[in-house]
Order: sequence, then structure tokens, then C-alpha cells
Amino acid sequence: MASNVTTLGQEAVVCDLCQSPVSFFCRRCGVNLCDPCALLHLRVKSKFGHDVVDYASKDDDDDVCLCDSHPENKCSAYCEKCDVPICILCISIKHKSHEISELQDKIDELLKVITRENDRLQSFRDDLQRVLDHTAKTASSLSSVYERKKDEVTARGEDWKKKIENHVKKLHQELDDLKKENEAVLLKQKKEYEDVIGKIDEMNRKSTKLRNSKNVTEMQKFRPVITEQNTLKEFTQYTFPTFYKSKMDENHLQNYFGYIEKMHERKISLLREKISIPDPDSDRKVLEVPSVSSVIDTGFPSSKKYNTRLYDITVTDDQKVWMGGESNELKLLDLQGHLHHTVTITTQGMYICMYNKQVVYSEVLNKTVKKISDDDTVVTMFTTGDWTPFGITGSASGDLLVCLNKDDQSKVVRYSSTGTVLQEIQYDSQCQPLYQDAYYIAENVNGDIIVTDFKMRKVIAVNGLGIFRYSYSGGKSASSVATDSVGHVYVTDFKDDKIHMLDRDGRFLRHINPEGGIKEPRAVCMIGDCEMIVGECLTGLAKRIKFFEEKI
Repeated sequence: MASNVTTLGQEAVVCDLCQSPVSFFCRRCGVNLCDPCALLHLRVKSKFGHDVVDYASKDDDDDVCLCDSHPENKCSAYCEKCDVPICILCISIKHKSHEISELQDKIDELLKVITRENDRLQSFRDDLQRVLDHTAKTASSLSSVYERKKDEVTARGEDWKKKIENHVKKLHQELDDLKKENEAVLLKQKKEYEDVIGKIDEMNRKSTKLRNSKNVTEMQKFRPVITEQNTLKEFTQYTFPTFYKSKMDENHLQNYFGYIEKMHERKISLLREKISIPDPDSDRKVLEVPSVSSVIDTGFPSSKKYNTRLYDITVTDDQKVWMGGESNELKLLDLQGHLHHTVTITTQGMYICMYNKQVVYSEVLNKTVKKISDDDTVVTMFTTGDWTPFGITGSASGDLLVCLNKDDQSKVVRYSSTGTVLQEIQYDSQCQPLYQDAYYIAENVNGDIIVTDFKMRKVIAVNGLGIFRYSYSGGKSASSVATDSVGHVYVTDFKDDKIHMLDRDGRFLRHINPEGGIKEPRAVCMIGDCEMIVGECLTGLAKRIKFFEEKI
């Protein structure tokens, strides 16, 4: 007998195998055993072994499975053919020729599935809890948000009121000026008419006097005078000014005063594949002094206004680099700086990315997103309406994420390849704007959407649902942004000649400043996990920087 089998003494419960007085209990199989049966039971091979204990130490509250055919017996096995748990007696009777397995094996199999699905539900619950928190905060701030919107409308009304009052004053002044002008003209005309009438009256008096006279000499003198006295053939009449009231209808007010855009409903999927993110510190060590392994002169000319040259960089699957700068060209170079291809576009290549193995770019002037097809044809993918597209990146879900700006508004929009709007990210849970000037954008391996804000000089990260995660403002500026396969975030600091390295939660880790330094870094993208390529905006040079040791 094994050492873990001890006697109990007198007990009314009988052995499940032979009905003898019970002494032991197998926790794994869930059966009562007498002394001989306990020995036999321990000899039976089991994938997971047995757990035979003194019956007195058996937990009386164990949740056991009773046999359907023999309700007085506990199940200790599982019939694979019938897909049911069975007891010892069933093995030798109804299920004698069937494939029988350990009950615990089936329990472990079921628990494995249950555990996996429970983990899935818990993960879903975590996502849903974040959405719930976001929704609750949004709901709690709803009254203040709508009051602010009303204040915006009121402010617009006050602005219009001032403009209308000023316009009324302007029209009044115009009428006053016209009145003076009209009065002067009429007074001049009045005097002219009075003078003519005065002369006519004088002629009349002279004529009346001569009718009673016999003085031919006076008559001869007066005749040419009265004959030459002209009369007015026409006179000028002046009209009063007219006030033309512009037609005002509902569309006029909507187009010029403003209107309320109704609430939109958009579906955002919570079901996304969970990926395993490696430990960022495993097998890798940051070099104390990063090194520049190669320097590429892109050859872009210098901007006359800003003296800038190189704007954006994106890496292809075969380790070549598309670059955009101060010209209407996109250039494809290898990592040694050899030019392989040039494509002419109608704008400067300020915001580019790889999408479905093709280079895609934002056309700022025409508010469109375009791609370069395999035969170098420029194809319009979609337009962005009144919003101007800036930074652009492909996402793990196969969509495009685009930074959009209009006036003093800024947002991130997720588009399908055909231009269907799938998601808009613009406000936090208090309905305050997340961005002021969304600039460049990247998606992290954990689904975070990371944007650099040119005006606020910081990085803003939201999760895939658009809920605020963190912001980082540790630099003098925030130009471009990139991420690696373990979730590190890299932000170029144009004004401080540095690259900021953050962890996946936005915590600062270190600066990356290679030997020899970098000047005015703007564009950045990763080459594998140990290197990056950084574009110096003013010099037009792209530097390949190794900053991690190779994996062992």
C-alpha cells in the first residue's frame, strides 16, 4: 500500500467497487475505496495519476458528478462513444465495449476550453469596461457639453448681431452722405431754377412796360435781349436711394450663420485578434552610443521659404526606402543611397506610407489620398471633403488612418481602401478636442493610435476604440513618430536635435542621439527592430542608426 493510504476505522459508507466498508477516497476519480480496492486502484495506470486519501480527509462538500444510470454511484470514467460520464458499474455493463477514458482527463479537457473562453470573455470585459467608463464620463458631461454648444451658437449670434449693427451703422452713414450730396445738388438746381425764373420775370416786367410805350428805340434794343433769352429744354430729376433687402431663407442662414450637424452612429468593432507582445527588454540591450551605419543624400532641393528639404520616409518589404521632400517627386532608394526609381506627383511628398505594398500619400492642396500603382500611375483613392489630410499610416486591420485638419479643428479618421469612413477620433470623454494640429501618425503593436501634434508640441495616444490613453510632452517639439514590434514609441524632436524613446504606455525611456549627432530630425521609420532611419529636414540627409544590440 502506498504511504498516502491510511485507515479510517468504522464508517457506514461502502466501497464503490465491492460494497465493503470504505477506508479511502480517490479525489481524482471521485470514488470510495476499501483497503483491497485502494491497492488495485493505485495499480491502474492513469495519465494524471491518482489522489487517494484517507476518507476522513475527503472534502464532504466536493462537487461530484453522479451517474445517470446508477444515481447512487459517483462517476469515475468517461465514455467517449456515448459522450457521457459513467460510474464503475457502467464500465462492465452498458459501456463494456466502448472506448473509456479517465473522467479527470475529460474534466481537464473541458476546463481547458472553459478557461480559454473565460479568458476571452475577461479580455472582452476589459475592453467593454473601458468603453463603459468612456461612455459614463461622456454621459456625465453631456449637459455641460450641450451648454457649451449653445454658448457657441449664442456667441455666433452675438458676433452676427455686432456685424449687423455695424452694417446698419454703415448703411446709415451712407444714407447721411447721400442726403448731403442730394441736398447740395437740389439746392444748386433750386438756385438755377430761381435764377431763370427771375430773368423771365424781369423780361415780363420789361415787356409789360414797353406795351404801354411808344419808344421804338427801346423796343429795338429789347428785342434781341428777349429773343436770345433761352428757356430750359429739360431738367434733371434725382431719385431717392433704395434699400435692397437681400433674400434670407433657411438655407441662407444655414450656409452663412451655421448649422447643427446631427449625431452620427458608427459601429466600432470590439472583436479584434489579441496579439502577444514580446517583452521589450528580452534579449536586447540599448547601445550606450548609437551608431550611424550609413548616410543617404536624398538630393531634394531646398525650400525658398523655410529652407527645408526632406519631409517623410517609409520602408518597403524588401528594405528599400521611399522618400518625399521639397519637390513634386517621390524617390525610391536602397539603404546604401542608390536611386532605384522616381515618380512624379502633383504635390510635395510631405506625408507618405506603405499600404498593401504600394506607396500612399496625402495630397494636401486637393484634399485627396492617392497611391502609386505598379505601373507608376497616380490613382486617387478617395477625397477628404473640406478637411485637409496630413499624416497617414496603414493599420493592422487593413485600413488607413489619416490626420485631418480644418480651420482650428483636427481629428483622426479611419478609412477603408475605398474611402468609407469607419471611425472618427476627435474628442475625449469630456467632449474636449484631443488634437489642435494633428501632424504625423503611427499605430503601435498594441493597437494604440499615436499622433504628434505640431501646435501642442506633444504626442497623444488613444487606444483602438479612440479612448484617450496618454500624452507625452517631454520635448521642445514633436515632429514624426514610429513604433517597433515590441511597442516602443520613437518621437523626433526637430528643435532639440533628439529622438525620444518611450515605452508602450508613453513613459520616457531615453534619448537616442547617435555619435556625430542628428540635425533637425523630422521623418523617422524602423528598419527591423534594432535600427531606424531618420531624415534631417534641413540638410536632406537620411541617417541609418543602429541603437539596439542584435539578439543573441
